Amino acid sequence: MLTPVTTFALIAVAGFACQWLAWRARLPAILFLLLSGVLLGPVMNVVKPDELLDELLFPFISLSVAIILFEGSLTLKFRQLKDIGPVVRNMVTYGALINATITTVAVHYLIGLSWQLSALFGAIMVVTGPTVIVPLLRTMKPNARIANALRWEGIVIDPLGALFAVLVFEWIRVQHGQGDWLDATWIFVQTIAVGNVLGAMAGYLFGLLLRHRWLPEYLQSFAALATVTGVFAISESLRHESGLLTVTIMGIWLANMRDVHTEEIIDFKENLTLVLVSSLFIVLAARINFDDVKLLGWGSLGVLAVMQLLSRPIKVFFSSIGSVFTFREKLLLSWVGPRGIVAAAVTALFALKLEQMGYEEAYLLVPLAFTVIMGTVIIQSMTARPLARILGVAEPDSRGYLIMGANPVARAIAKALRTAKYRVILSDTYWDNISSARMEDLPTFYGSLLSDHADKHLDLVGMGGFLGLSHHAERNHLGVMKFQNEFPKVKVLSLASTNDSANSKRATSDKHRGQVLFGEDVTFSKLASLIAKGAQIKSTPLTESFTFDDWRNYEGNAYSIPLFTVDPKGSLLWFTAKTQLEPKSQWHLFSLVPVEGQQLNEELPETVGDINA
Repeated sequence: MLTPVTTFALIAVAGFACQWLAWRARLPAILFLLLSGVLLGPVMNVVKPDELLDELLFPFISLSVAIILFEGSLTLKFRQLKDIGPVVRNMVTYGALINATITTVAVHYLIGLSWQLSALFGAIMVVTGPTVIVPLLRTMKPNARIANALRWEGIVIDPLGALFAVLVFEWIRVQHGQGDWLDATWIFVQTIAVGNVLGAMAGYLFGLLLRHRWLPEYLQSFAALATVTGVFAISESLRHESGLLTVTIMGIWLANMRDVHTEEIIDFKENLTLVLVSSLFIVLAARINFDDVKLLGWGSLGVLAVMQLLSRPIKVFFSSIGSVFTFREKLLLSWVGPRGIVAAAVTALFALKLEQMGYEEAYLLVPLAFTVIMGTVIIQSMTARPLARILGVAEPDSRGYLIMGANPVARAIAKALRTAKYRVILSDTYWDNISSARMEDLPTFYGSLLSDHADKHLDLVGMGGFLGLSHHAERNHLGVMKFQNEFPKVKVLSLASTNDSANSKRATSDKHRGQVLFGEDVTFSKLASLIAKGAQIKSTPLTESFTFDDWRNYEGNAYSIPLFTVDPKGSLLWFTAKTQLEPKSQWHLFSLVPVEGQQLNEELPETVGDINA
């Protein structure tokens, strides 16, 4: 028997291990989290959530889901709805009703539950939620239209699904003789009113605190967490099941409020959400009782099949009639609709209430919900990414580079990257540089990467890194500061500045200039001067007979500058001030060769244009 401290530690370690394994295997983490929860719970019987948390289990789940929903709603911008708005609206309204109706019929005839219990289950199962959608999107990487539609649907449908379940539950109470239709309708209206009014007020007031800087930056994330939990608790005390709607409205309001910056809060909430999602899915899976699942028989798999292959596709295709979505995009939307924490928590809550009202079969709703959750998560986690690629609606791999600057240095490096089969986008505020880049058939963005215009209109699909190659060192550093949270830090790089000597008081700190490209002594001025005098970037294939040491010791390369290498798998590695690369055989070395070395360099092994040839 493990102590509570040991159990909490085990859940934390297991959650981290699952996230790391998912990163290495490039599979959704929720798949490993569910499997580890099953292993630790019903299989090994070492994690028992109901005994561990007792009466705090459902409050913990509710507060965690509220925080996750708030974090997700902070990313919902109204401008994302330009093309997908009608489809999202349809999917969370009459589309959800279609889904609930088909699921209700399936549960009644395949499981044999009463119409009342079947209707409640159908209402609950309209939810998807950010706890499962966001990790799945991170791995699936569909195009922006699909991703935005799924994210909006997942976040908005959670509170609406809970409200739908409340309405059906009140209808059951009326059927049971515990109220009338007027009371049920009034409770439903109250729930919606409390959620909307309290959420809008909380979002507006907290937005004012941020806009007028009445909170120090180090307290903003803490204040947001305290406000969300406090508002959720107040909302639930005023009207049960209104809390999720409240925090969702609050987040959407903040996300779209003018002159309110929530980036720091989002960063904090993303890290907290990662911890909460990892813990919740392990706890969820550990509560599964296989004996109850067996009582459902093959009917539970039949319900899963109906939800996966019938109700979801019908919902999506009816909701997207006349929309901008292509047939292939609709197919992927039809396939992806996993159920998550909210479905499990709401099912358990109402099952308990129904048992107290005398519905003896209500306990079967819980294992049925677990079966659907496990089934949709496992099936869609393993198939969504391959299906997106087959349908041609997946984003390209994030192996491109966003380049600040379209000057001769930036254009030369961009052309070398394209030779290595890497995508590029060059950005500059000087039209002459942009014009020259376009004449060389290089993709460009005319404007500042630091502008609001860039935030709204710059398409970063396929981009996985940032290069600061502007002749203004300060702009490069500002670019690093902006994109170091957008891309992996090892892929956010900039050129050294003449002010960056170790003893200079004017030197920029390392965290603000990112990885220093090529070396501390390789500045923009030096590269620009070499290129102006005719230096060229060349690609040299390394072999067993001509190694990197041979290249380095070759007389003609005395003044050449190694830039980056590409290994046989196509992975690109940069030479930086703090990285000593040792390229191996079958790697390709890209270097800047000055004029003096060009004649000698012609005797080197033949350079190649297509490294994959």
